[in-house]
Amino acid sequence: MAETTYGLANVESGEAVPAPKLDYQPPRPNRYSPKIGLIGCGGISGYHLAAYREMGLEVVAICSRDRTKAERRRDEFFPDADVTDDYRELLRRDDIEVVDLAIPPAPRVGVMEAALKADKHVLSQKPFVTDLEEGKRLVDLAERRGRKLAVNQNGRWAPHFAYLGRAIDAGTVGRVSSIDFVLHWDHTWTAGTAFEEIHHLVLYDFGIHWFDIATRFLGGRSPHRVFASVARSSSQAMKPPLLAHVVAEADGAQVRMSFNAQVRFGQEDRTVVAGELGTLRAFGPELNEQSVGLWTTEGVAAPALDGDWFTSGFQGTMGELLCAIEENREPTNGARGNLESLAFCFAALRSADTGRPEVPGSVMRVA
Repeated sequence: MAETTYGLANVESGEAVPAPKLDYQPPRPNRYSPKIGLIGCGGISGYHLAAYREMGLEVVAICSRDRTKAERRRDEFFPDADVTDDYRELLRRDDIEVVDLAIPPAPRVGVMEAALKADKHVLSQKPFVTDLEEGKRLVDLAERRGRKLAVNQNGRWAPHFAYLGRAIDAGTVGRVSSIDFVLHWDHTWTAGTAFEEIHHLVLYDFGIHWFDIATRFLGGRSPHRVFASVARSSSQAMKPPLLAHVVAEADGAQVRMSFNAQVRFGQEDRTVVAGELGTLRAFGPELNEQSVGLWTTEGVAAPALDGDWFTSGFQGTMGELLCAIEENREPTNGARGNLESLAFCFAALRSADTGRPEVPGSVMRVA
């Protein structure tokens, strides 16, 4: 057996073989290039705009309740864009076809409804909604208006997750039997911010990425039972519990998640997807630094991947929405499909609160 460097560790493996060539890069439309409006200029908006600028997209209006924030974003990324502190002014513009809503869930619902009624296609920040019925109402509204409504689940286009998803689609590991996520990272940068007021900061605001990725990897098999637990670490000072784990059962498969959001040293982010024909692994010290391997009877393949969590991710979410508009189809990150990821997440939150297993779809809202 040859020894192969994988991530930060040496592991025994089979013979090295070429990695499957899979189209994991963010999608881009062929011709469709609409004018885009951004509503919300918090910290994450800079990543959105940087990704769009690199794609060559045209952001023509930027809105924030704090006009100076909108002006800073304009000056840094799209100097020719107009600035406003009234989102209704942006929505009244006939030339804007696509709106990126980078605002928190509570105010976003009303703005999203107004945008759809103004016949705009919408990219919603995650988590999409806090109430599944509200989400379904918005999805139905989008369909009645003939508009596309997508969710900014940028993790789907992070290079390692995008490659793993494509490899699963290609049948490289056969039918998936287990999905494991293990994350040890430092999320204490949120101390003193509005994020610290979110009790389920780890499982909800952050963890929604992993509930969504698990839904993607399961390929249509919905979890039918979920158990979750959260705890405060012995040394934490922050309000939300920073330790969490989840176990979910689907038809012929389990999903397991383990989170420790207060690891200052030796950080690690690991994903293992096992199937009847092989195993996929992604491993690294953090989201932007991941090595990927595919183990099968043929040997071990280690693709070299390009991109990163933020740039590739935000290019992917917007690019997929634009492709869906151009091709008149549902986006793969469409809001209707995202309701399944939210149902999975909401059941885990209830389970963590009650100590009992819960059924996805039976918990309609975040408490």
